[in-house]
Amino acid sequence: MRSSKPLTVTLGPQQASVEARVKSGEFASASEVLRAGIRALDREDAALTEYLRQEIAASLADPRPNLPAEEVFAEVKKLHQQTLKARKRGA
Repeated sequence: MRSSKPLTVTLGPQQASVEARVKSGEFASASEVLRAGIRALDREDAALTEYLRQEIAASLADPRPNLPAEEVFAEVKKLHQQTLKARKRGA
């Protein structure tokens, strides 16, 4: 009994890439190419999750005092306004 079921997908422009990889002998079938792609996405997701965990841990361990949200948003708004002015001058 199969552990997976057949799936029909439309790849659009990526179809040429899949076919080229199979033709080169790098992969034996389109299914192998797609499975490798899914494994790569899984690794990317895991790496991003780990990075975010580390950033959160570092943020929580930061000894600097917390800032009120109002101060943070005021600073972001100020920086945004400066960016808009700089773009207008450069345009």
